[in-house]
Amino acid sequence: MNGRMDAMRRAGAVMLTFLVVSAIAAPWLAPNDPEQRFGDLMYAPPTRIHIWRDGIAPPFIYPQRVVSRIERRFDEDRLHPATLAWFTDGRLVSGGDAPLLLLGADSYGRDVFSRVLYGGRISLTLALAAAMCAVFLGAVLGGFAGYAGGWLDGAISRSSELLLVLPTMYVVLTLRAMLPMVLAASTVFALLTAIFAALGWPIVARGTRAIVLAEREREYVEAARAVGASPARLLLRHLLPATSGFLATQMTLLVPAFVLAEATLSYVGFGFPPTTATWGTMLLDAANVSLVADLPWLLAPAAAIFLTVLAINLLVQATGRPPVQLEG
Repeated sequence: MNGRMDAMRRAGAVMLTFLVVSAIAAPWLAPNDPEQRFGDLMYAPPTRIHIWRDGIAPPFIYPQRVVSRIERRFDEDRLHPATLAWFTDGRLVSGGDAPLLLLGADSYGRDVFSRVLYGGRISLTLALAAAMCAVFLGAVLGGFAGYAGGWLDGAISRSSELLLVLPTMYVVLTLRAMLPMVLAASTVFALLTAIFAALGWPIVARGTRAIVLAEREREYVEAARAVGASPARLLLRHLLPATSGFLATQMTLLVPAFVLAEATLSYVGFGFPPTTATWGTMLLDAANVSLVADLPWLLAPAAAIFLTVLAINLLVQATGRPPVQLEG
C-alpha cells in the first residue's frame, strides 16, 4: 500500500511540476506568439516533424497549404521544406520559414500549443492567487473567531454558514453578471480573484476556528499566556501555526477548484475576453466548432485542465486527504 501511495504521489508531483514549469516557461517554449494569426491556416491540423529527406536530416517541416477551406482539408508543400530553427528569438524552437503548429490552429489560425502554454499562466496564476487569498482570509477570520469567542465568533460563524449553503457556481455567475461584460483582462483577473476568495474562505475559517478552539486551552498556550504573551502574539505565534497542515490541505483543494471555476466562467462568456488566452476562453472557441470531433487538437485546454485536477488529486489522495470535489 505504501508503495502504491508513493507512486501516486510521484506521478502527481511530476505532472504538476510539468504543467507549472511549462506555464512559467511559455515565452521560451511557445513556437509562436499566442495572438499571431496565420490567415490561411484556420483549423489547420498539427504540423508533422520530419527527420528523413534523402537520408537522415535535421528536423524539418513542410509548410501547410489549404486544399479546401469548406472541408477544412490541408496538404503539405513538399517542394519547400523548412528546417526548424532552434534557440532563436528567445524561443526553444520555431518553424523557421513556416509556421510550426504542434497542436494545430484554431478558428483564427492561432497556434493552439502556444495558447495552451500562455493560457496556463493566467489560469494557474488566477487559481493560485485566489486560493492564497481565500486561505489567508479564512485563517485570520477563523483564528479570531476561535480565540475571541462571543459575539465575534457568532458573527463570523453565521456569515460562513450563510456562504456555505449557497450554490457556489450560481453565486459566482450572478456576481460576475452584475458587472460590465466588457472589461480589461487585468480587471477581470482582479475581480475573479476577489470573487473566488470571498466564496472560498468560509470552509477554511470553519476548520481554522475548530483547531484554534481545541488548541487555546493546551498547556503551551496557558504557559505563554502566563508569561504575559498578548492575544495577538498567542494567535500568530502559537495558535495559527497549529493550523498549518489544515491550511496546506485547503490550498491543494482550492487551486484545482478555482481552475475549473475560471474555465466555466470563460466558457459561458462571463470570464476573460475571448482575445485573452486562457484555458476557458480556448474551450469557448472550441465549442463554436460544429464538428470538434474532426478537430481534436482544439480540446487541448480540456486535457490541460484534466491533468491539473488529476495531478493534485493524486497528491491529495496519496497523503490521505479528501479528493477535489468537482461541482457544477
